[in-house]
Amino acid sequence: MTERLVIIGNGMAPGRMLEHLLEQAPGRYSVTIFNAEPRVNYDRIMLSPVLSGEKAYEEIIIHGDGWYIANNITLYKGHKIVAIDRAAKTVTSDHGVTEPYDKLVIATGSVPFIIPVPGHNLPGVLTYRDLDDVQAMMLAAQSRAKAVVIGGGLLGLEAAAGLNAQGMDVTVLHVMPTLMERQLDPAAGYLLQRAVEQRGIKVITKANTQAITGNGKVEQVELADGTVIPATLVVMAVGIRPNSALAKEAGIAVNRGIVVDAGMRSNDPDIYALGECAEVNGMVYGLVAPLYEMARVAAHQLAGNEAAAFVHMDTPTKLKVTGIDLFSLGDFAEGEDRQEIVLRDAAAGVYKRLVLKDDRIIGTVLYGETADGAWFNDLKKKQTDISQMRDTLIFGQSYQGGAPLDPMAAVAALPDDAEICGCNGVCKGKITGAITAKGLTSLDDVRAHTKASASCGSCTGLVEKLMVLTLGDTYNPAAVQPMCTCTTLGHDEVRRLIKAKHLKTIPAVMQELEWKTSCGCAKCRPALNYYLVCDWPDDYADDYQSRFINERVHANIQKDGTYSVVPRMWGGVTNAAELRAIADVVDKFEIPMVKVTGGQRIDMLGIRKEDLPAVWADLGQAGFVSGHAYAKGLRTVKTCVGSDWCRFGTQDSTGLGIRIEKFMWGSWTPAKVKMAVSGCPRNCAEATCKDVGVICVDSGYEIHFAGAAGLDIKGTEVLGLVKTEDEALEHIVALTQMYREQGRYLERIYKWAKRIGIPEIKRQIMDDDAKRKAYYERFVFSQKFAQVDPWSERVSGKDKHEFRPMASVGFAEAAE
Repeated sequence: MTERLVIIGNGMAPGRMLEHLLEQAPGRYSVTIFNAEPRVNYDRIMLSPVLSGEKAYEEIIIHGDGWYIANNITLYKGHKIVAIDRAAKTVTSDHGVTEPYDKLVIATGSVPFIIPVPGHNLPGVLTYRDLDDVQAMMLAAQSRAKAVVIGGGLLGLEAAAGLNAQGMDVTVLHVMPTLMERQLDPAAGYLLQRAVEQRGIKVITKANTQAITGNGKVEQVELADGTVIPATLVVMAVGIRPNSALAKEAGIAVNRGIVVDAGMRSNDPDIYALGECAEVNGMVYGLVAPLYEMARVAAHQLAGNEAAAFVHMDTPTKLKVTGIDLFSLGDFAEGEDRQEIVLRDAAAGVYKRLVLKDDRIIGTVLYGETADGAWFNDLKKKQTDISQMRDTLIFGQSYQGGAPLDPMAAVAALPDDAEICGCNGVCKGKITGAITAKGLTSLDDVRAHTKASASCGSCTGLVEKLMVLTLGDTYNPAAVQPMCTCTTLGHDEVRRLIKAKHLKTIPAVMQELEWKTSCGCAKCRPALNYYLVCDWPDDYADDYQSRFINERVHANIQKDGTYSVVPRMWGGVTNAAELRAIADVVDKFEIPMVKVTGGQRIDMLGIRKEDLPAVWADLGQAGFVSGHAYAKGLRTVKTCVGSDWCRFGTQDSTGLGIRIEKFMWGSWTPAKVKMAVSGCPRNCAEATCKDVGVICVDSGYEIHFAGAAGLDIKGTEVLGLVKTEDEALEHIVALTQMYREQGRYLERIYKWAKRIGIPEIKRQIMDDDAKRKAYYERFVFSQKFAQVDPWSERVSGKDKHEFRPMASVGFAEAAE
């Protein structure tokens, strides 16, 4: 008989537990998950690259919606469990859903510690634990103002690096004398601080935060020594605590965390706990490797293997900040019974320290050069006697025996049980065995089959060396990367075959190109949908279910589950009637926040999903259409007042901007596109950092492209000078169409231009009249089908199921 398994929490640990359980006991349980976050399972380790802009949220999803459907798992998103009734064996969510269980797993994670200083609850004070926090920080970073990060540990430094990459002026406050003092000795802490400061981040150590002050919002941080630091954003990253309140209220034993035995079972034999909320043998854990081990043990126990037991492990610390190499493991405190070996290379910024006891490694600190971290870790785990190699030990594995070995030979010399991936506990033998047995030929294949390099990615170099050793010359790391694990084809090849084979539906693409899965995944479906929209505008029906949530509902989801609406304002120009209409909508729907955006538009935030069609209806009556602020498409055309009003203006920049926007709105592109037109070289519209920009000059219009002023900062390239507005419009449209046809999904214009080459783009757009006109005509043709206001369509009833409140959706409808 199928047992009912209920899981509270949908983080990395319960997700990994389910993977193991589905392998070991398929069909044994009917699984229901309650996730307080309104989304699927994602890799929290990779939130730092999301904040810095190196990755998008979609790239860190572990289990997409399709995985839950395929495994018959019921997932309640945005449902926080508020009560556990152990007598009745039920749990109840804050939405009123009550679910019975036979076995219950609590995986509620941790909560950030908030320093109880005056002002800690002011608007603008955030923590750093989940995607909502990251999105809030990214929104705050749009101001390019000042941020203070309290805490110089792992999370604090990763938050600081991300906000710095977003363009904020960042100061890190740390109460101890050196950064990351729990993981690093003072010497390595000094080097780390120097590297952080070289990135433009200010660091103040021995900083005791006294208060956060401001008039209704954060304005400054005050230290105990009287120092005052201006700030519009404060991020607290000073530690975490197990989230055990729910268990405690249910009468489950709680100490620091939920007390469990080595089998992850609480004092209630039918209730398990794992992850950051669990306490095993008096220890709580925050790094992913021990959490994954808890997941493995819990899965074995639920599958009936009661011998499985959790054993404490030392886990290396690695900082996820691009360009900073750091490795720390074990005990590196000083003591009379300990010896240490130290290597310093000041010029290279390298510091290595090994702490020894009884001729065994008990602690390792590596900074600047960390390639031997896995080897030192292996020596420590096995308690290897190092007396015979002591003289050369600090130089690493390559130097054992007196002469330096080729680095590849050093990797080859690692034993099969040497741990390569600390996050997932994957050894060398498992990786090489999988490569050989399963015919794996790409890094993504190895990640999918072994989990090695699939979490923080710091072991990627080692994994690739193992692939070279195992596959020889057949492995080419520079080869085309597949779109996703559903196919072996890259984006460019898929686009070519869609045209060559006249494939005009997603099922046709998947069938003809031999997709490995039945219906694709969250990576390939949105990409395929875009490619088909672009290539077959008259034949392909846009599949909105293959789009991300913002594009499905034509509004931007916010951290609290509400939405923001941005109507289009042509060239940033508005009038009294439009402003009155917006004010009426704000009053009618009690919209809590109205903000002027950087793109010269008005953003209304805090709108309930079910109110969106009515909001759009009222805006539509005033003549507004969607501003596509959510879209991979044309967002805005920012303008200055130009020659009509400005004494420096050389051309009608406002008129040209409006003309461009009205001509091009509605078009879908590989990633968002922002444009600007400045009336003179003083560049008040900031055209030289946009995807496409125009600088008006006395002799005509200077067209720019491939700029960036967000996650990356990059000035534009000059495409060329044209004499008339008509020529400017034609060249801009042709350039955009070339990008539409050749860009990879989610690839911004500046990245596409770097890949294609600036000279080639100039040749096709500026020098080849026939090609330019062909691009232009194809764009014009596609606009016949693209320039349809999605707001008015939804007002008329299209996709009305998207906007029903959850409480009114029955189970039969929800399953569709």
